[in-house]
Amino acid sequence: MADQTRAPTLDPHALARELSGFLLIDGDLRPALSGATFDVVNPATGETVATAAEGDAQDVAAAVAAASKAQRGWARLPARERGRLVAECGRRLTNHAEEIGRLLALETGKAIRTESRVEATLVSDTLAFYGGLASELKGETVPFNPSMLTFTQREPIGVVGAIIPWNVPLYLMALKIAPALVAGNAVVVKSAEEAPLAALRVIQVMNQVLPAGVLNILSGDGPGCGAPLVAHPGVGKVTFTGSVETGKIIARLAADKLIPVTLELGGKSPMIVMGDADLDRAIDGAVAGMRFTRQGQSCTAASRIFVHESLHDAFVARLKARVDAMTMGDPLDEATDIGTIVSPQQFDRVQRYIALGETVVGAVAHRCSALPVDERLTRGLFVQPVLFTGIPNDHALAREEIFGPVTCVIAFRDYEDALAMANDSDFGLAATIWTRDLRTAMDATQRLQAGFVQVNQNLVVQPGLSYGGVKQSGLGKEASFEAMLDHFTHKKTVIINMT
Repeated sequence: MADQTRAPTLDPHALARELSGFLLIDGDLRPALSGATFDVVNPATGETVATAAEGDAQDVAAAVAAASKAQRGWARLPARERGRLVAECGRRLTNHAEEIGRLLALETGKAIRTESRVEATLVSDTLAFYGGLASELKGETVPFNPSMLTFTQREPIGVVGAIIPWNVPLYLMALKIAPALVAGNAVVVKSAEEAPLAALRVIQVMNQVLPAGVLNILSGDGPGCGAPLVAHPGVGKVTFTGSVETGKIIARLAADKLIPVTLELGGKSPMIVMGDADLDRAIDGAVAGMRFTRQGQSCTAASRIFVHESLHDAFVARLKARVDAMTMGDPLDEATDIGTIVSPQQFDRVQRYIALGETVVGAVAHRCSALPVDERLTRGLFVQPVLFTGIPNDHALAREEIFGPVTCVIAFRDYEDALAMANDSDFGLAATIWTRDLRTAMDATQRLQAGFVQVNQNLVVQPGLSYGGVKQSGLGKEASFEAMLDHFTHKKTVIINMT
């Protein structure tokens, strides 16, 4: 069994082997009760680097039982003490950020310099942010009747089930577990099958600080492990990030129990570049917004870019030149800008969409960057970023979430047409507009149907900024103080008759 307190290691292969075959329940690393495992594969080489424990309903039951028992004592701690411990977890993880980033790059194919190291750092920042908000978990006094003392208080829900994705597993996990813990809940995490190791290491380090059972993690597939977690009678809240289809399944399971859910689902985020936009800034925004360094595997990716016809050709040429200059290669190489797609299934999905786009009459697929030539990477799941022009807004490439490095650049002449096309989507997660005109910018922020709208920038989600979508992009918000109150506490009203 791995030593939780040992010093960080910079050898991700050794750490992967050390964590092989374990869940973490009630403070201890342990195999799945069935003994089953599944392979963890480095998507850059096709090499199996570890195994992960394949949890099932038995393991869910054990984890929920441990969480339920620990939660009672955890909730009795003063809120500021819970916040102090969660913030201490963040400080502890700062010392492990490099090893965790390297492990994340190994299992997901995300480049260490541009993605994985950054994500590992964000985990610590998020825990510190929520740890500092603990003293704000307070209610209100209500002037109901002078002869009655009436007030509200915030109480934890109990056990929270947190199901995380593979594209940004650590940061999105932190946005779920930090507010849940600070609010007094215990948590059972279910990691993504494609990325179980770095999340396990984060939880392992946090268990050096937290009481046993307060924070647990399982690995396994959706039907065998995720569904039993959602359905377990001891789980009082589910928070999920992933696909729309899976989100609907979770919502139905939760509805049977009448428990709350937070769902952060898909996106097809529009970027509107007006004719008066600063072209240099817009190109920077497109590179960042399409998350090319994450291989486009982001629900906020700017996968529909509407560009005024006066800038369209120059925009495409300059964007292609920028992405051409990016280096695709070994995710653990500091020179690499772009790593790999996460799994063969996702690789095939992206390739199918690219092939579909190439059949559109009048469409042009502008392939960018260059595949690596290193022989060690010949089995890697590398995909050249593709900028499609000539794709109509009603085509599948412009309507369906691809979750790969593929974007459609669509010309427009009229601002109203651009807004109509941007809003013509089942999704409503994020959107940006690029313009020098304040009146246009303010109008667009009011009319774009998205939960996270930016002007002349394309930042990723930040702690402290409410984040979540509308339409098919989900239910509820994350990343803010209000999210902690709304999603991880109940409000109780208390009336004391003083007569």
